[in-house]
Amino acid sequence: MPGESCREVRSACPYCGTGCGVMLRPDGQGGLAVRGDPDHPANRGRLCSKGLALGETLGLEGRLLVPQVNGQDTDWDSALDLVAARFRQAVEQHGPDSVGFYLSGQMLTEDYYVANKLMKGFLGSANIDTNSRLCMASTVAGHKRAFGTDTVPGTYEDLEQADLIVLVGSNLAWCHPVLYQRILAARKNHGTKLVVIDPRRTASCEQADMHLKLRAGSDVALFNRLLASLYEGGALDADYLNNVDGLGAALEAAFAADASVTGLSDREIAAFCSLWMRTEKVVTIFSQGVNQSTSGADKVNAILNCHLATGRIGKPGCGPFSVTGQPNAMGGREVGGLANMLACHMDLENPQHRAAVQEFWGAPAMPERAGLKAVDLFRAAGDGRLKALWIIHTNPAVTMPEADAVSAAIKACDFTVVSDITAATDTARLADVLLPAAAWAEKDGTVTNSDRTISRQRAVLPPPGEARPDWDILADAGRRMGWGAAFDYQAPAQIFREHAALSGLAGSFGLDFDISGLSTLSASDYEELAPQRWPISRHRQGGRFFADGQFFHPDGKARMLPVRYRAPAATPEDRYPFRLNTGRIRDQWHTMTRTSRAPRLSGHLAEPFADIHPQDARALGVKPADLLRLHSPHGQAILRARITTDVRLGDLFVPIHWTGETAPSARVDTLVAAITDPVSGQPESKASIVAAERWQPAWYGFAVSCRPMAPEAEYWALARTGTGYRAELAGLAPLTDPEAAARDLFAMPDAEVQLLTDSRKGIARLAFFQNDKVMAALFTAPEPVAVSRDYLADLPGTSAAGVLTGLPAADQPDPGPVVCACFNVGANTILQAIESRGLLSVEDVGIALQAGTNCGSCRSDIADWLTRRPFREAAE
Repeated sequence: MPGESCREVRSACPYCGTGCGVMLRPDGQGGLAVRGDPDHPANRGRLCSKGLALGETLGLEGRLLVPQVNGQDTDWDSALDLVAARFRQAVEQHGPDSVGFYLSGQMLTEDYYVANKLMKGFLGSANIDTNSRLCMASTVAGHKRAFGTDTVPGTYEDLEQADLIVLVGSNLAWCHPVLYQRILAARKNHGTKLVVIDPRRTASCEQADMHLKLRAGSDVALFNRLLASLYEGGALDADYLNNVDGLGAALEAAFAADASVTGLSDREIAAFCSLWMRTEKVVTIFSQGVNQSTSGADKVNAILNCHLATGRIGKPGCGPFSVTGQPNAMGGREVGGLANMLACHMDLENPQHRAAVQEFWGAPAMPERAGLKAVDLFRAAGDGRLKALWIIHTNPAVTMPEADAVSAAIKACDFTVVSDITAATDTARLADVLLPAAAWAEKDGTVTNSDRTISRQRAVLPPPGEARPDWDILADAGRRMGWGAAFDYQAPAQIFREHAALSGLAGSFGLDFDISGLSTLSASDYEELAPQRWPISRHRQGGRFFADGQFFHPDGKARMLPVRYRAPAATPEDRYPFRLNTGRIRDQWHTMTRTSRAPRLSGHLAEPFADIHPQDARALGVKPADLLRLHSPHGQAILRARITTDVRLGDLFVPIHWTGETAPSARVDTLVAAITDPVSGQPESKASIVAAERWQPAWYGFAVSCRPMAPEAEYWALARTGTGYRAELAGLAPLTDPEAAARDLFAMPDAEVQLLTDSRKGIARLAFFQNDKVMAALFTAPEPVAVSRDYLADLPGTSAAGVLTGLPAADQPDPGPVVCACFNVGANTILQAIESRGLLSVEDVGIALQAGTNCGSCRSDIADWLTRRPFREAAE
């Protein structure tokens, strides 16, 4: 369209639950310029490295463009007729609980709403769960037990108003960088104190006043000690407690607790309790380290108990605050996307709620009990109870615990449908039917962030090929199943109005989620909808909850629960002596289907790794850059060893992002046991038990190429670069013919080659050329290859000489690994500037190089170098 490339559109970032606003400007050629929305209340113009690189993740490479049935292209009518017939057939022959949906926090609220309506109201089953079960289910359970409904009490503004912020099981600096920057601003402007409670030292600890490096899973014991200390110190709020039941039992459990199980000293615990007690305005932020546990719900309630007992909730600068990991985890909860929920925070097992929703939808059948949660859903697919399964925008063959078993279950299911933007995922390869879905920037709808702010996501690019929005695919399937009127949607605005109107029923039952004030939005009103925090009704507009002591249990009171420390389900033993912690890294997202397309996001940490304590490494004979083989009762993985005191002795940390597409031997959820919290159904992903050993291949390799590679080694990890691809390799069988192996790897049978070998040392270095341009290079050795990787990664497509040295010439700069992905600044560039310019602070580095001045998540690395450099000691 003429002038289209000049139009800037407000939308929402598709990554974490911070819910940042973005400004998108199409370039007219399928690309986008991206910047932070200066007017969005969540981020006020800031974006993290992933958000800034969104424009680099677009493109048609790998996109699924037409429906496929059994691997063959087909048309939409054929595909959806088959889907409709198989789901209806399963219900008719085996009952409604023979079908299931598995959804994702990547879906928009409108998509989620249609899926929930179709499954619960018309197929008649509650077998609809979401990958939010893997990250936020324990918070939902804790909220409902304490408050009577799944309510986040506070707002982001509390971060600026708090005098103390406690991060529990949250590496906010890497996983929610924009929120972390708000905290750092509060520290500077307001003097806010920061405490981090985490078994490992993370980037979030860099600015902390206190880091409590507790044992994995011992949070309940710590917060029970805090509750007992608050009572002993006279810090309880007697007036507020008139609105709270359960204080006596909660205190009895707290005083019976043994805080020594935390592994913290009495001095550390006392200092934390004293700081919390004497600070009136406290915000406790918690995330996956709390939720992903067999006692996750109890951990949540242990935190909530302390805030309820002191009345530090719902007031400016006070309260417990769950931060969500996905852009629309909250929206999915609002529409009842979990197997044990009903739409709009109504209760599936409440007959009045159920009848009201059924009447509103005109639904033929409604389930009376909770459906299968994620772990059990896939077990049912594997053992034949589930006859038809629909997976939307998620990759459970990688992300579920016991991932190998889940992969086998999906393959064994009679009929599996996958809606996604690509066929190139571990899960999509197992589908009977693949449906091409619209991607971010092609979808129109709403998302809700961690502080209940609803934002519009707006389409700025047309869906490619025959891709369609999820709500449209689901509604079309519903019509083909025979429910035409119920799913006669023409636009997302129509779905949103219905969702808002249904929320009015929740409001009439006295529940928290009520956006009925938006139920009459016109199409143009919906298009222009500005970010706003729910509730949005005649009775209430946004704001905080619970300062008035009014809750959502039938008696209007909150509940404090007696919670007791329970160790993680699996105990280390001789065969499996290590405790395994899993998590995210700074610049990657989930299974990297989006972020791996942006070269600068792979520049920081380009390979899967396992953090191991130096004493553990010595005991195993592991040296820096060695490969570790981890194995558990459920699977194995091979990862690069990173030796660091950031983890506790006996603990390992591994990132979750690598898949069969990027590093098939590093799918870490193959190691994780499918053991769940009995209340929330959330798996324990932070405390599995594993064994570790040095993995000794016959050879190691490093490769770069301007083309995609097809590695066949026992270990490989592939990453994109600015000029092509890079790969780490290792194999068990000796490389008897390096040139033949390299030609197969690069698919360059006829390219000119330069070859340097030393058979005595087992070293081979090969470079392939075309028209005097470097096309690819491979370096192999019997030990980890020592070359300048980041220099080599940029060589394909250039006419650089001296490739086989593996090092830049003396007059060529080597920026080193990317440290600041926001501005693409390498480690060597930063170190050189520190030494040559005499820079003495992170701020100095920011002024000189911009590094650390945007999302700030690289500031801890820069600060660490500043404190370690020899010139620093001389300067002081």
